[in-house]
Amino acid sequence: MRSQFEIEYGSSIEDFLESVYVAGIDLSDRSTPHHAKCIERSHRMLKLLDTSIDLLRTKHKNGESYYWLLYYSFLSPQQLRNVEEIIEKLRPHIRDISFRTYYRRRREAIDALSSILWGYTSKDSIDILEKFFPDDKDAGEQK
Repeated sequence: MRSQFEIEYGSSIEDFLESVYVAGIDLSDRSTPHHAKCIERSHRMLKLLDTSIDLLRTKHKNGESYYWLLYYSFLSPQQLRNVEEIIEKLRPHIRDISFRTYYRRRREAIDALSSILWGYTSKDSIDILEKFFPDDKDAGEQK
């Protein structure tokens, strides 16, 4: 039973019970299996995000700067007050960063991470959709 639990939930029973205790879940509640699945699903999603960010950081040509852009913008446990603070934190990692550069490169970093997570960017998906559902003008030209 112990090994089946570890296979199904990805942790030992003791570690799972500790996480349940820390989360404040009442084990006498009948919805505990549902809570356990929610905890496991959240854990897997966070692990997927961590893996994707690590892949971006190590494999993309701009990975290191994209990592720091995403980190200070969204991932840091210390919430920065505004863009000026974020840019100040980025200066050791990205030289000559302006507000315009910050916003442009942040969008690029989000698109790159999106490509890793979902396999394509939103721009790519628009191109794909246009191939399947061309405009009336394009459809008339193809006839």
